[in-house]
Amino acid sequence: AGGAAIDEYNDPMPDNVVDICKSSDAILLGAVGGPKWDNLTGYMRPESGLLKIRKELSAFANLRPVTVPPSLAENSPLRPESVSGLDLLTVRELTGGIYFGQPVGERGEGPKKQAWNTMIYSVEEVERVARVAFEWARKRSNKVTSVDKANVLNVSRLWRDTVKTLHETEYSDVELDHMYIDNAAMQMVINPRQFDVILTGNIFGDILSDASATLGGSLGLLPSASVGGKVGLFEPVHGSAPDIAGENKSNPLAMMLSSAMMLDTLNESEGANDIRLAINKILEAGYRSCDLWREGNILSSTSELGCLVSNAIEN
Repeated sequence: AGGAAIDEYNDPMPDNVVDICKSSDAILLGAVGGPKWDNLTGYMRPESGLLKIRKELSAFANLRPVTVPPSLAENSPLRPESVSGLDLLTVRELTGGIYFGQPVGERGEGPKKQAWNTMIYSVEEVERVARVAFEWARKRSNKVTSVDKANVLNVSRLWRDTVKTLHETEYSDVELDHMYIDNAAMQMVINPRQFDVILTGNIFGDILSDASATLGGSLGLLPSASVGGKVGLFEPVHGSAPDIAGENKSNPLAMMLSSAMMLDTLNESEGANDIRLAINKILEAGYRSCDLWREGNILSSTSELGCLVSNAIEN
């Protein structure tokens, strides 16, 4: 997939790879890009392969958990007491909204040139992603915060009305509140621990989940999942880090945590919890990759962290 597939097949997501993915139980995906392919445009960009596989798998919901154990609270750009113990999940609608809406285009030249995109959602699209959020909330702290811009946008008023109706008819046991996107972004900085599950559309979810990704101090800690169809897609949030490629410095924990999310969906929650507990154990012991290291920590390579987690699971 991505750059490797472009080199091999001149296609960032070849159809034969898609067929293999569709016949699998789950997909664990690494980072796909790099400077070698930065000059490519349109469909040939490595990242376009991600859009294709998500569409082919009908993966309409993106799950981004952010947890900040007390041992890592000092790495956050916020005050440690604001994030210590944070456990937040963003459920982002992934296949609709302004990134996919039609019509899209541009016209004219010079100072009068115009361009436009269309933000569109149907009741069906909102309901299916809202169900994902409510179901996850039931497994967690039983609270959903739905984020929109209903004071300005018609499409957000549809979003809010649909979420309200679904809540009243099917999920009244779950606490639900609503928040405008601008306020939600501010609250993410002021008091992120107020959130349990955030439900929102594609563009707002893109912004909020990236903002929440900074709370733990490193992208190297963040897993994600794209679900909705029969086969789930699991990948770390971070990119390919070409500046340290081959140097045994990269943080492997986000990929391990993505594996844990994958095991959860395959009804292997015991194995998933073993991975999470092992990672917490080595972090509490002070082992850190270079992106997390601070004075007093034990600087560890990629392979050393892998061995530490593996040994902790075995023990």
